[in-house]
Amino acid sequence: MTDQKNKSNHWHQLKVEEVRERLGSADSGLTREDAQQRLELFGPNELIEKKRKSVLMMFLDQFKDFMILVLIAAAVVAGVIGEPSDTIAIAVIVLLNAVLGFVQEYRAEKAMAALKRMAAPSATVIRDGRAETVAVDQLVPGDLIILEAGGVVPADIRLAEAVQLKIEEAALTGESVPVEKETAALREEDLSLGDRKNMAYKGTLVTSGRGQGLVTATGMRTELGRIATMLQSQEEGKTPLQKRLTSFGQKLAYAVLAICAIVFSVGLLRGEPPLLMLLTAISLAVAAIPEALPAVITIALALGARKLVRQKALIRKLPAVETLGSVTYICSDKTGTLTLNRMTVEEVYTAGRLFLPKELPVSAVESAEVPLSGRKPLGLLLTALALSNDARQDASGEIIGDPTEGALFALARDKGFLREKLDKTFPRLAELPFDSDRKLMTTFHPWDNGRVVSFTKGAVEEVVERSEGVFTGRDRETLDRAEVLELADRIAGDGLRALGYGLRIWEGLPDSLNSAEVETGLTLLGIVGMMDPPRPEAAEAVALCRSAGIRPVMITGDHPLTARVIARRIGILDGDEQAVMTGRELDRLSLEEFENRVEKIQVYARVAPEQKLKIVQALQDQGQFVAMTGDGVNDAPALKRADIGIAMGITGTDVSKEAAHMILLDDDFATIVKAVREGRRIFDNIRKFIKYTMTSNSGEIWTIFLAPFFGLPIPLLPIHILWINLVTDGVPGLTLAAEPGEKNIMRRAPRPPQESIFAHGLGVHIIWVGLLMGAVSIFTQAWSIHTSQTHWQTMVFTVLCLNQMGHVLAIRSEKESFFRQGVLSNKSLLGAVWLTFLLQMATIYVPFLNPVFKTQPLSAAELSVTILLSTVVFLAVEIEKWIKKRKA
Repeated sequence: MTDQKNKSNHWHQLKVEEVRERLGSADSGLTREDAQQRLELFGPNELIEKKRKSVLMMFLDQFKDFMILVLIAAAVVAGVIGEPSDTIAIAVIVLLNAVLGFVQEYRAEKAMAALKRMAAPSATVIRDGRAETVAVDQLVPGDLIILEAGGVVPADIRLAEAVQLKIEEAALTGESVPVEKETAALREEDLSLGDRKNMAYKGTLVTSGRGQGLVTATGMRTELGRIATMLQSQEEGKTPLQKRLTSFGQKLAYAVLAICAIVFSVGLLRGEPPLLMLLTAISLAVAAIPEALPAVITIALALGARKLVRQKALIRKLPAVETLGSVTYICSDKTGTLTLNRMTVEEVYTAGRLFLPKELPVSAVESAEVPLSGRKPLGLLLTALALSNDARQDASGEIIGDPTEGALFALARDKGFLREKLDKTFPRLAELPFDSDRKLMTTFHPWDNGRVVSFTKGAVEEVVERSEGVFTGRDRETLDRAEVLELADRIAGDGLRALGYGLRIWEGLPDSLNSAEVETGLTLLGIVGMMDPPRPEAAEAVALCRSAGIRPVMITGDHPLTARVIARRIGILDGDEQAVMTGRELDRLSLEEFENRVEKIQVYARVAPEQKLKIVQALQDQGQFVAMTGDGVNDAPALKRADIGIAMGITGTDVSKEAAHMILLDDDFATIVKAVREGRRIFDNIRKFIKYTMTSNSGEIWTIFLAPFFGLPIPLLPIHILWINLVTDGVPGLTLAAEPGEKNIMRRAPRPPQESIFAHGLGVHIIWVGLLMGAVSIFTQAWSIHTSQTHWQTMVFTVLCLNQMGHVLAIRSEKESFFRQGVLSNKSLLGAVWLTFLLQMATIYVPFLNPVFKTQPLSAAELSVTILLSTVVFLAVEIEKWIKKRKA
């Protein structure tokens, strides 16, 4: 037998006899002995999972992040120098972060299980000339399989018999309509899966008809297995936030080491005891670490995820919330994502006129009770749509059957032509079923006075070829074939699937029901154009993406013409024909050639799963951050590889949902725009927290570091540093996570993926505002000592604390004034500021706290001066924002 693997891509080119010969099979199927030998050779027909990480390793991996390692080091140092509260606080934060990450990763390991659920549990196979049911995992290459409507294809199969066989391959290829299968060999070598009409693939669904075929591939060698292999081999990259925080953690670690070295060296030069200076330097270094940062990020992401659920977006992996804010490309599957995944009649041609469904004139449509012979062309066409149709409607009103027939059924029903009523008056007397050779279907119904009418539908060119006239309502008139075919070409050029309808009147039911005699001498009744239309909200969502600097790209397994039409209608394609690429063209390009063109392509059609993955990787290689939306199995590897994978919640397969970072519960492309807005808001708020906490830490460091240079004693005690670090920094900082989005949040370009977290002046702000805080604190200390105030240390402690409160209020917006934003627009932050103020006052005026915090009650004059000096930072930052706004 020829090696299954070497020929896996060429079975569609071989005749059935050649396939049978190469597989070593026979008309009666394999023998049981041969099947057993092949099972030992090729192994079970099942998807094999790679070895998973143990639960322990999965948990320990959560501690590899650089920022987490810096925090663990800080916790150890804090414990060594006798600050157990810091150690406990950091340990709790790190542990919480690890648990959340572990839970997310554990849930993400379900993708392979979902792939396995797609496989059928059993299959009907012919062995030793007899049909028998066997477990799917026992199938081997060369087995002769029987396919029936409603069954799942159990392996990759080269069809040997296809009787009105249609298979739904949307989950594998993206094709929205079930594919009509045939058995003839196909000449072209590099056909996409959707064009290999003599093949059936594992995991797809037989919607109608029956067939037989020879198994060509099993297990991981099937197309579904190839997807499983790609899915397992894809490692998820770090999110933008994770990359920025890694960089931030490294810079912070270097800064902390530098602070330790400088403070320790300066202290030694001034003659301070070495041990005291070592403890002081380490205390400052620990204070410089923003312990609350992981907690703030987790809270911000969790709040964002909860908000997005209310907006119909389910976040499976928390970092994905922020990642949305960095997305520069959205690669979207067409079927079911940008379109409705439901065939719909778009145009109707009859009696020389072209109508849109909503424009069909009521005056031209008769009631169902009018005899067929008395109907006008449009009414007769709608009758034909209803009667010459195998779709049906269930009790809930849902249409069941072939999507094309469902679209015709829906139009007739919506115009009052209900098939169940028409069937009672004009029952089907006989029929010639549709087949792919003649591309026609004919049904017979009562006409009048004992006569019979036949309705024939099918490919327009076939109906026109068999027609001798056109029905206009008065009589049969001369048919201008060239004009009608030109119209059909125009309809097809609009991406619509065109069906022609003809009729013929008989004196009675024909004795011989064969196509050559029955489907001739027709009168053309009309043409119907259908397509899977765009979602109503898709065009607006695409426009919003563009306004936010995000480029939408369509990636589909559908026909290039259909893809081009949909892309134009929703605004993805702006007229550049070079912006459309097929999977075949993509295959011909080297990776280097493709990467040179990838940013110019807006539509990809007839692509295979690995090509979707290649597109995502090429964009990422060009420095883009890519979101991939999809609902099929074919999307899963690209969903996992993308910076953010977005699955459809309603039409999506389990595989795509498990591989995705986010699931759209309403399958609405517009929901992505809401999620992008939320992602940008969250990252803005994380930057605000970093700006707040690092500026506060900077202020503390400058205060302690600079005081000795002015001949002043150390202004703060360790308890003061600890209080500011845990209370003043923490409580108000956490509430920044709830800050509303800024007004221009969706009118600015995405953040460049490589952009530093300190970009746009954040680093400069931390330095100059920290210096200002230090200067105000040192001025307070110097003035208090100069004026013989005995409570100077309490005043410095309070000024530093309250200046930080003023700072957190001022940085709520990059450019808008605090007062223009509205004092109550973030009530939780305002409450936190008041709570911190009251707690600070308690450290001063509650007697039993004075010895704990080494404070003394301030007089009214001292408190007034303290509060006045505490407004300096707030006013300075407000002036900075005013200057920025004026420059802008």
